[in-house]
Amino acid sequence: MSLTLDPILTATPSFASLQLHASLHRGLKDLGFARPTPIQSEAIPPALDGRDVLACAMTGSGKTYAFLLPIMHQLLDKPRGFTRALVITPTRELAAQILESLNDVAIHTPLTGAAIFGGVGMGPQEHAFRTGVDVMIATPGRLLDHFRSPYAKLEQLEYLVLDEADRMLDMGFLPEIKKILRHLPQRKRQTLFFSATMPAPIAALTKEMLSNPVTLNLQRKAAPAVGITQAVYPVSQDLKSGLLIELLKRGDMPQALVFTRTKHRANRLASQLVTHGIKAERIHGNRSQSQRTLALAGFKDGSYQVLVATDIAARGIDVESLGHVVNFDVPMAAEDYIHRVGRTARAEATGEAFTFVSPEEEGDLKQIERAIGRQLPRVTVPGFDYAARPQAKLEVPLAERIAEIKKKKSEDRVRAAAKLQRRGAAQTAESARKAAPKPAGPPRRGGRGRGPTGGAGGTGGSSGAGGRAGGGSTSRG
Repeated sequence: MSLTLDPILTATPSFASLQLHASLHRGLKDLGFARPTPIQSEAIPPALDGRDVLACAMTGSGKTYAFLLPIMHQLLDKPRGFTRALVITPTRELAAQILESLNDVAIHTPLTGAAIFGGVGMGPQEHAFRTGVDVMIATPGRLLDHFRSPYAKLEQLEYLVLDEADRMLDMGFLPEIKKILRHLPQRKRQTLFFSATMPAPIAALTKEMLSNPVTLNLQRKAAPAVGITQAVYPVSQDLKSGLLIELLKRGDMPQALVFTRTKHRANRLASQLVTHGIKAERIHGNRSQSQRTLALAGFKDGSYQVLVATDIAARGIDVESLGHVVNFDVPMAAEDYIHRVGRTARAEATGEAFTFVSPEEEGDLKQIERAIGRQLPRVTVPGFDYAARPQAKLEVPLAERIAEIKKKKSEDRVRAAAKLQRRGAAQTAESARKAAPKPAGPPRRGGRGRGPTGGAGGTGGSSGAGGRAGGGSTSRG
Protein backbone atom coordinates (compact mmCIF):
# COMPACT_ATOMS: atom_id res chain seq x y z
CA MET A 1 0.00 0.00 0.00
CA SER A 2 1.31 3.43 -0.84
CA LEU A 3 0.29 6.83 0.40
CA THR A 4 0.53 10.00 -1.65
CA LEU A 5 1.50 13.08 0.32
CA ASP A 6 1.33 16.71 -0.69
CA PRO A 7 4.62 18.53 -1.31
CA ILE A 8 5.76 21.08 1.25
CA LEU A 9 5.25 24.77 0.77
CA THR A 10 7.62 27.67 1.37
CA ALA A 11 8.45 28.15 5.06
CA THR A 12 7.00 31.17 6.81
CA PRO A 13 9.59 33.83 7.62
CA SER A 14 9.15 33.88 11.42
CA PHE A 15 7.22 32.46 14.36
CA ALA A 16 5.47 35.82 14.64
CA SER A 17 3.47 34.99 11.52
CA LEU A 18 2.00 31.92 13.27
CA GLN A 19 -1.02 32.82 15.36
CA LEU A 20 0.29 31.41 18.63
CA HIS A 21 -0.48 32.56 22.16
CA ALA A 22 1.74 35.42 23.39
CA SER A 23 3.09 33.33 26.29
CA LEU A 24 4.31 30.71 23.82
CA HIS A 25 6.03 33.38 21.73
CA ARG A 26 7.81 34.53 24.89
CA GLY A 27 8.98 30.98 25.55
CA LEU A 28 10.22 30.60 21.97
CA LYS A 29 12.06 33.89 22.22
CA ASP A 30 13.73 32.78 25.47
CA LEU A 31 14.89 29.65 23.65
CA GLY A 32 16.30 31.71 20.80
CA PHE A 33 13.86 30.37 18.20
CA ALA A 34 12.93 33.08 15.71
CA ARG A 35 12.08 31.13 12.56
CA PRO A 36 10.12 27.87 12.29
CA THR A 37 11.54 24.84 10.51
CA PRO A 38 9.69 23.64 7.40
CA ILE A 39 7.71 20.99 9.30
CA GLN A 40 6.70 23.56 11.92
CA SER A 41 5.58 26.15 9.37
CA GLU A 42 3.53 23.54 7.51
CA ALA A 43 2.02 21.56 10.41
CA ILE A 44 1.16 24.31 12.91
CA PRO A 45 -1.46 26.29 10.90
CA PRO A 46 -3.74 23.32 10.09
CA ALA A 47 -3.27 21.94 13.59
CA LEU A 48 -4.38 25.30 15.03
CA ASP A 49 -7.49 25.00 12.84
CA GLY A 50 -8.31 21.67 14.47
CA ARG A 51 -7.42 19.51 11.44
CA ASP A 52 -5.86 16.07 11.71
CA VAL A 53 -2.30 16.09 10.37
CA LEU A 54 -0.32 13.32 8.70
CA ALA A 55 3.34 14.24 8.22
CA CYS A 56 6.42 12.47 6.94
CA ALA A 57 9.32 14.15 8.70
CA MET A 58 12.81 12.98 9.58
CA THR A 59 14.50 13.06 12.97
CA GLY A 60 16.00 16.50 13.59
CA SER A 61 13.40 18.36 11.52
CA GLY A 62 11.82 20.12 14.51
CA LYS A 63 8.67 17.98 14.56
CA THR A 64 8.40 18.00 18.38
CA TYR A 65 7.37 21.66 18.44
CA ALA A 66 5.31 21.09 15.28
CA PHE A 67 2.83 19.14 17.40
CA LEU A 68 3.43 20.63 20.86
CA LEU A 69 2.90 24.30 20.00
CA PRO A 70 -0.59 24.04 18.44
CA ILE A 71 -1.78 21.72 21.21
CA MET A 72 -0.43 24.00 23.96
CA HIS A 73 -2.00 27.03 22.26
CA GLN A 74 -5.42 25.37 22.38
CA LEU A 75 -5.01 24.07 25.94
CA LEU A 76 -4.36 27.56 27.34
CA ASP A 77 -8.03 28.51 26.92
CA LYS A 78 -9.41 25.33 28.50
CA PRO A 79 -10.17 24.48 32.16
CA ARG A 80 -7.26 22.84 33.98
CA GLY A 81 -7.15 19.61 35.99
CA PHE A 82 -7.75 17.14 33.15
CA THR A 83 -5.34 15.39 30.81
CA ARG A 84 -6.48 16.54 27.40
CA ALA A 85 -3.42 15.67 25.28
CA LEU A 86 -1.59 12.35 24.92
CA VAL A 87 1.67 11.87 23.00
CA ILE A 88 2.68 8.27 22.29
CA THR A 89 6.35 7.75 21.47
CA PRO A 90 8.58 4.66 21.14
CA THR A 91 11.33 5.12 23.74
CA ARG A 92 11.96 6.42 27.25
CA GLU A 93 14.60 8.86 26.04
CA LEU A 94 12.31 10.38 23.43
CA ALA A 95 9.48 10.70 25.98
CA ALA A 96 11.81 12.49 28.39
CA GLN A 97 13.07 14.74 25.58
CA ILE A 98 9.54 15.74 24.52
CA LEU A 99 8.67 16.56 28.14
CA GLU A 100 11.81 18.69 28.40
CA SER A 101 10.83 20.57 25.22
CA LEU A 102 7.33 21.13 26.58
CA ASN A 103 8.64 22.48 29.89
CA ASP A 104 11.09 24.77 28.09
CA VAL A 105 8.49 26.50 25.95
CA ALA A 106 5.77 26.45 28.66
CA ILE A 107 7.87 28.51 31.08
CA HIS A 108 5.45 31.48 30.90
CA THR A 109 2.28 29.34 31.01
CA PRO A 110 0.53 27.28 33.71
CA LEU A 111 0.59 24.14 31.54
CA THR A 112 1.95 20.92 33.02
CA GLY A 113 3.19 17.64 31.57
CA ALA A 114 4.40 14.23 32.66
CA ALA A 115 6.39 11.42 31.05
CA ILE A 116 5.07 7.88 31.46
CA PHE A 117 7.64 5.17 30.77
CA GLY A 118 9.10 1.99 32.26
CA GLY A 119 12.20 1.48 34.34
CA VAL A 120 11.05 3.86 37.09
CA GLY A 121 8.44 3.72 39.84
CA MET A 122 4.77 4.02 38.94
CA GLY A 123 3.85 6.16 41.95
CA PRO A 124 4.65 9.62 40.50
CA GLN A 125 3.08 8.55 37.22
CA GLU A 126 -0.12 7.52 39.01
CA HIS A 127 -0.11 10.97 40.63
CA ALA A 128 0.05 12.54 37.16
CA PHE A 129 -3.06 10.59 36.14
CA ARG A 130 -4.94 11.52 39.31
CA THR A 131 -4.08 15.24 39.18
CA GLY A 132 -4.73 15.52 35.46
CA VAL A 133 -1.58 17.01 33.96
CA ASP A 134 -2.34 18.85 30.73
CA VAL A 135 -0.06 16.83 28.44
CA MET A 136 0.98 13.21 28.97
CA ILE A 137 3.90 11.72 27.00
CA ALA A 138 3.99 7.93 27.17
CA THR A 139 5.64 4.81 25.82
CA PRO A 140 3.14 2.10 24.81
CA GLY A 141 4.06 -0.63 27.31
CA ARG A 142 3.99 1.47 30.47
CA LEU A 143 0.81 3.25 29.36
CA LEU A 144 -0.95 -0.11 29.03
CA ASP A 145 0.35 -1.06 32.50
CA HIS A 146 -1.45 1.98 33.92
CA PHE A 147 -4.61 1.30 31.93
CA ARG A 148 -5.09 -1.85 34.03
CA SER A 149 -5.88 0.39 37.02
CA PRO A 150 -9.15 2.31 37.55
CA TYR A 151 -7.42 5.69 38.05
CA ALA A 152 -6.01 5.67 34.49
CA LYS A 153 -9.01 7.07 32.64
CA LEU A 154 -8.35 9.72 30.03
CA GLU A 155 -12.01 10.64 29.66
CA GLN A 156 -11.34 14.28 28.70
CA LEU A 157 -8.76 13.48 26.00
CA GLU A 158 -9.03 15.84 23.02
CA TYR A 159 -5.59 15.63 21.34
CA LEU A 160 -3.63 12.54 20.37
CA VAL A 161 -0.12 12.48 18.86
CA LEU A 162 1.61 9.41 17.46
CA ASP A 163 5.31 10.23 17.11
CA GLU A 164 7.84 8.16 15.13
CA ALA A 165 5.18 5.67 14.11
CA ASP A 166 7.49 3.71 11.80
CA ARG A 167 9.98 3.17 14.63
CA MET A 168 7.18 1.84 16.82
CA LEU A 169 6.36 -0.58 14.02
CA ASP A 170 10.02 -1.67 13.88
CA MET A 171 10.00 -2.24 17.64
CA GLY A 172 6.86 -4.38 17.48
CA PHE A 173 4.57 -1.86 19.19
CA LEU A 174 1.78 -1.88 16.59
CA PRO A 175 -0.45 -4.31 18.59
CA GLU A 176 0.05 -2.17 21.71
CA ILE A 177 -0.95 0.98 19.78
CA LYS A 178 -4.20 -0.67 18.73
CA LYS A 179 -4.89 -1.72 22.34
CA ILE A 180 -4.28 1.85 23.51
CA LEU A 181 -6.76 3.19 20.95
CA ARG A 182 -9.42 0.87 22.40
CA HIS A 183 -8.77 2.32 25.88
CA LEU A 184 -9.24 5.92 24.75
CA PRO A 185 -12.69 7.54 24.93
CA GLN A 186 -14.73 7.38 21.74
CA ARG A 187 -15.25 11.12 21.67
CA LYS A 188 -14.13 13.36 18.83
CA ARG A 189 -10.44 14.19 19.05
CA GLN A 190 -7.73 15.77 16.95
CA THR A 191 -4.91 13.44 15.89
CA LEU A 192 -1.43 14.41 14.73
CA PHE A 193 0.52 11.56 13.14
CA PHE A 194 4.28 11.74 12.46
CA SER A 195 6.43 9.13 10.75
CA ALA A 196 9.75 9.24 8.90
CA THR A 197 8.55 6.61 6.42
CA MET A 198 5.16 5.23 5.46
CA PRO A 199 5.28 1.41 5.23
CA ALA A 200 2.00 -0.39 4.49
CA PRO A 201 1.04 -1.23 8.12
CA ILE A 202 1.54 2.40 9.13
CA ALA A 203 -0.47 3.66 6.15
CA ALA A 204 -3.29 1.33 7.20
CA LEU A 205 -3.10 2.66 10.76
CA THR A 206 -3.44 6.24 9.53
CA LYS A 207 -6.75 5.35 7.88
CA GLU A 208 -7.99 3.99 11.21
CA MET A 209 -6.84 6.96 13.29
CA LEU A 210 -7.20 10.03 11.06
CA SER A 211 -10.19 11.87 9.68
CA ASN A 212 -9.64 13.81 6.44
CA PRO A 213 -6.06 14.74 7.40
CA VAL A 214 -3.84 17.45 6.00
CA THR A 215 -0.92 15.50 4.55
CA LEU A 216 2.62 16.86 4.50
CA ASN A 217 5.73 15.36 2.98
CA LEU A 218 9.01 16.76 4.22
CA GLN A 219 10.88 13.68 3.11
CA ARG A 220 10.79 14.12 -0.62
CA LYS A 221 14.07 12.26 -0.77
CA ALA A 222 15.74 10.07 1.83
CA ALA A 223 18.78 12.14 2.67
CA PRO A 224 20.54 13.49 5.75
CA ALA A 225 20.18 17.14 6.70
CA VAL A 226 21.94 19.65 4.46
CA GLY A 227 24.30 20.85 7.20
CA ILE A 228 25.93 17.46 7.76
CA THR A 229 29.45 16.86 6.42
CA GLN A 230 29.76 13.12 5.81
CA ALA A 231 32.90 11.04 5.40
CA VAL A 232 33.93 7.40 5.38
CA TYR A 233 37.02 6.07 7.18
CA PRO A 234 38.09 2.68 5.77
CA VAL A 235 39.72 0.65 8.55
CA SER A 236 39.94 -2.99 9.58
CA GLN A 237 37.49 -4.17 12.21
CA ASP A 238 40.26 -4.76 14.78
CA LEU A 239 41.62 -1.21 14.44
CA LYS A 240 38.34 0.72 14.73
CA SER A 241 38.84 1.35 18.46
CA GLY A 242 42.38 2.60 17.88
CA LEU A 243 41.24 4.96 15.13
CA LEU A 244 38.47 6.41 17.28
CA ILE A 245 40.88 6.94 20.18
CA GLU A 246 43.36 8.61 17.80
CA LEU A 247 40.75 11.07 16.50
CA LEU A 248 39.53 11.89 19.99
CA LYS A 249 42.99 12.48 21.39
CA ARG A 250 43.96 14.68 18.45
CA GLY A 251 41.09 16.97 19.34
CA ASP A 252 39.29 16.42 16.04
CA MET A 253 36.08 15.59 17.94
CA PRO A 254 35.50 17.60 21.13
CA GLN A 255 32.36 15.57 21.76
CA ALA A 256 30.92 12.62 19.86
CA LEU A 257 27.90 10.33 19.87
CA VAL A 258 29.18 6.91 18.75
CA PHE A 259 26.88 4.17 17.42
CA THR A 260 27.67 0.47 17.70
CA ARG A 261 25.81 -2.51 16.30
CA THR A 262 25.26 -4.35 19.59
CA LYS A 263 25.02 -3.73 23.33
CA HIS A 264 28.05 -5.99 23.86
CA ARG A 265 30.18 -3.85 21.54
CA ALA A 266 28.92 -0.66 23.22
CA ASN A 267 30.06 -1.97 26.61
CA ARG A 268 33.48 -3.07 25.36
CA LEU A 269 34.12 0.13 23.41
CA ALA A 270 33.16 2.41 26.32
CA SER A 271 35.45 0.40 28.60
CA GLN A 272 38.37 0.72 26.17
CA LEU A 273 37.86 4.47 25.85
CA VAL A 274 37.90 4.90 29.63
CA THR A 275 41.07 2.77 29.84
CA HIS A 276 42.75 5.25 27.46
CA GLY A 277 41.78 8.23 29.60
CA ILE A 278 38.71 9.31 27.61
CA LYS A 279 35.60 10.15 29.60
CA ALA A 280 32.91 7.95 28.11
CA GLU A 281 29.58 6.35 29.00
CA ARG A 282 27.22 4.02 27.19
CA ILE A 283 23.49 3.85 26.75
CA HIS A 284 21.56 0.78 25.58
CA GLY A 285 18.57 -1.38 26.40
CA ASN A 286 20.23 -3.40 29.17
CA ARG A 287 21.03 -0.27 31.19
CA SER A 288 18.52 0.74 33.87
CA GLN A 289 16.51 3.90 33.39
CA SER A 290 18.51 5.73 36.07
CA GLN A 291 21.79 4.70 34.40
CA ARG A 292 20.54 5.87 31.01
CA THR A 293 19.31 9.18 32.45
CA LEU A 294 22.61 9.86 34.23
CA ALA A 295 24.64 8.93 31.13
CA LEU A 296 22.62 11.26 28.92
CA ALA A 297 22.73 14.09 31.47
CA GLY A 298 26.52 13.70 31.79
CA PHE A 299 26.91 13.81 28.02
CA LYS A 300 24.73 16.90 27.72
CA ASP A 301 26.61 18.83 30.41
CA GLY A 302 30.01 17.85 29.01
CA SER A 303 31.05 15.45 31.77
CA TYR A 304 31.51 12.76 29.12
CA GLN A 305 33.29 13.39 25.86
CA VAL A 306 31.79 10.30 24.27
CA LEU A 307 28.41 8.62 24.56
CA VAL A 308 28.36 5.14 23.04
CA ALA A 309 24.87 4.07 22.01
CA THR A 310 22.83 1.49 20.15
CA ASP A 311 20.20 2.66 17.66
CA ILE A 312 17.02 2.18 19.70
CA ALA A 313 18.47 3.58 22.92
CA ALA A 314 19.65 6.71 21.12
CA ARG A 315 16.15 7.67 19.97
CA GLY A 316 15.29 10.97 21.57
CA ILE A 317 18.86 12.05 22.27
CA ASP A 318 18.83 15.75 21.51
CA VAL A 319 22.03 17.56 22.44
CA GLU A 320 22.55 21.23 21.72
CA SER A 321 25.36 21.86 19.22
CA LEU A 322 26.39 18.20 18.95
CA GLY A 323 29.13 18.44 16.36
CA HIS A 324 30.03 14.81 15.66
CA VAL A 325 28.30 11.49 15.13
CA VAL A 326 30.41 8.38 14.51
CA ASN A 327 29.04 5.21 12.95
CA PHE A 328 31.49 2.84 14.60
CA ASP A 329 29.62 0.07 12.78
CA VAL A 330 27.94 0.59 9.42
CA PRO A 331 24.15 0.46 9.93
CA MET A 332 22.26 -2.30 8.16
CA ALA A 333 19.75 0.04 6.50
CA ALA A 334 19.94 3.48 4.90
CA GLU A 335 17.07 4.69 7.10
CA ASP A 336 19.08 3.87 10.23
CA TYR A 337 22.06 5.73 8.77
CA ILE A 338 19.93 8.84 8.19
CA HIS A 339 18.50 8.66 11.71
CA ARG A 340 21.95 8.25 13.23
CA VAL A 341 23.61 11.13 11.42
CA GLY A 342 20.48 13.21 12.05
CA ARG A 343 21.55 13.47 15.69
CA THR A 344 23.94 16.22 14.52
CA ALA A 345 23.17 19.33 12.42
CA ARG A 346 19.78 19.58 14.09
CA ALA A 347 17.49 22.53 13.46
CA GLU A 348 19.60 23.79 10.55
CA ALA A 349 22.89 23.73 12.46
CA THR A 350 26.03 22.07 11.06
CA GLY A 351 27.82 18.89 12.06
CA GLU A 352 30.04 16.04 10.92
CA ALA A 353 29.20 12.36 10.56
CA PHE A 354 32.03 9.84 10.27
CA THR A 355 31.47 6.21 9.33
CA PHE A 356 34.12 3.55 10.06
CA VAL A 357 33.95 0.90 7.34
CA SER A 358 35.73 -2.45 7.47
CA PRO A 359 36.19 -4.46 4.24
CA GLU A 360 33.32 -6.79 5.16
CA GLU A 361 30.97 -3.79 5.58
CA GLU A 362 31.55 -2.26 2.14
CA GLY A 363 28.41 -3.91 0.75
CA ASP A 364 26.19 -2.29 3.40
CA LEU A 365 27.82 1.07 2.75
CA LYS A 366 27.16 0.84 -0.99
CA GLN A 367 23.44 0.29 -0.30
CA ILE A 368 23.42 3.43 1.87
CA GLU A 369 25.18 5.45 -0.83
CA ARG A 370 22.64 4.30 -3.42
CA ALA A 371 19.77 5.30 -1.12
CA ILE A 372 21.09 8.80 -0.43
CA GLY A 373 22.14 9.29 -4.05
CA ARG A 374 25.80 10.07 -3.55
CA GLN A 375 29.18 8.45 -2.95
CA LEU A 376 30.70 9.50 0.35
CA PRO A 377 34.33 10.68 0.39
CA ARG A 378 36.95 8.30 1.80
CA VAL A 379 39.39 9.66 4.39
CA THR A 380 42.76 8.28 5.51
CA VAL A 381 44.11 9.71 8.77
CA PRO A 382 47.73 10.88 8.41
CA GLY A 383 50.04 9.34 10.97
CA PHE A 384 47.69 6.54 12.03
CA ASP A 385 49.28 3.09 11.82
CA TYR A 386 46.83 1.06 9.75
CA ALA A 387 49.12 -1.99 10.05
CA ALA A 388 49.28 -1.93 13.85
CA ARG A 389 48.35 -4.95 15.92
CA PRO A 390 45.14 -4.38 17.90
CA GLN A 391 45.73 -4.04 21.63
CA ALA A 392 42.46 -5.67 22.69
CA LYS A 393 39.60 -7.42 20.97
CA LEU A 394 36.38 -5.47 20.84
CA GLU A 395 34.29 -8.37 19.69
CA VAL A 396 34.85 -11.80 21.21
CA PRO A 397 34.09 -14.35 18.46
CA LEU A 398 30.83 -16.23 18.94
CA ALA A 399 32.58 -19.60 19.22
CA GLU A 400 34.80 -18.24 22.00
CA ARG A 401 31.83 -16.74 23.84
CA ILE A 402 29.94 -20.05 23.64
CA ALA A 403 33.01 -21.97 24.83
CA GLU A 404 33.42 -19.53 27.74
CA ILE A 405 29.77 -19.91 28.71
CA LYS A 406 30.04 -23.72 28.57
CA LYS A 407 33.22 -23.63 30.66
CA LYS A 408 31.58 -21.43 33.28
CA LYS A 409 28.51 -23.68 33.44
CA SER A 410 30.75 -26.74 33.81
CA GLU A 411 32.69 -25.08 36.63
CA ASP A 412 29.41 -24.10 38.30
CA ARG A 413 28.20 -27.72 38.13
CA VAL A 414 31.46 -29.01 39.65
CA ARG A 415 31.23 -26.45 42.48
CA ALA A 416 27.58 -27.33 43.09
CA ALA A 417 28.36 -31.07 43.21
CA ALA A 418 31.24 -30.51 45.63
CA LYS A 419 29.05 -28.35 47.84
CA LEU A 420 26.33 -31.01 47.84
CA GLN A 421 28.89 -33.70 48.69
CA ARG A 422 30.24 -31.64 51.61
CA ARG A 423 26.72 -31.02 52.87
CA GLY A 424 25.92 -34.78 52.68
CA ALA A 425 29.11 -35.70 54.54
CA ALA A 426 28.33 -33.16 57.26
CA GLN A 427 24.78 -34.51 57.65
CA THR A 428 26.10 -38.12 57.87
CA ALA A 429 28.62 -37.13 60.53
CA GLU A 430 25.92 -35.33 62.52
CA SER A 431 23.59 -38.34 62.34
CA ALA A 432 26.37 -40.67 63.49
CA ARG A 433 27.19 -38.38 66.38
CA LYS A 434 23.60 -38.36 67.57
CA ALA A 435 23.25 -42.15 67.27
CA ALA A 436 26.46 -43.04 69.19
CA PRO A 437 25.93 -44.30 72.88
CA LYS A 438 26.98 -41.84 75.52
CA PRO A 439 29.90 -42.99 77.77
CA ALA A 440 29.06 -43.88 81.44
CA GLY A 441 29.86 -41.09 83.86
CA PRO A 442 31.52 -41.42 87.37
CA PRO A 443 29.42 -42.83 90.30
CA ARG A 444 27.02 -40.33 91.75
CA ARG A 445 27.62 -39.40 95.39
CA GLY A 446 25.07 -38.51 98.05
CA GLY A 447 21.88 -39.27 96.16
CA ARG A 448 19.28 -41.99 96.15
CA GLY A 449 20.78 -45.13 94.66
CA ARG A 450 19.94 -48.72 93.98
CA GLY A 451 21.52 -51.64 95.80
CA PRO A 452 23.24 -54.61 94.16
CA THR A 453 20.02 -56.64 94.36
CA GLY A 454 17.97 -53.98 92.76
CA GLY A 455 16.30 -52.79 95.95
CA ALA A 456 16.80 -49.51 97.65
CA GLY A 457 20.28 -49.27 99.09
CA GLY A 458 21.02 -48.30 102.66
CA THR A 459 18.28 -50.33 104.50
CA GLY A 460 19.31 -52.45 107.51
CA GLY A 461 23.02 -53.09 107.70
CA SER A 462 23.54 -53.23 104.00
CA SER A 463 24.14 -50.04 102.12
CA GLY A 464 25.08 -49.19 98.57
CA ALA A 465 27.78 -46.63 98.16
CA GLY A 466 27.85 -45.64 101.84
CA GLY A 467 26.61 -42.48 103.49
CA ARG A 468 22.98 -41.67 103.80
CA ALA A 469 20.65 -43.71 101.64
CA GLY A 470 16.92 -44.28 101.80
CA GLY A 471 16.61 -42.47 105.16
CA GLY A 472 18.61 -45.15 107.13
CA SER A 473 22.08 -44.80 108.66
CA THR A 474 25.14 -47.00 108.91
CA SER A 475 25.95 -48.73 112.24
CA ARG A 476 28.89 -47.47 114.17
CA GLY A 477 30.17 -50.77 115.53
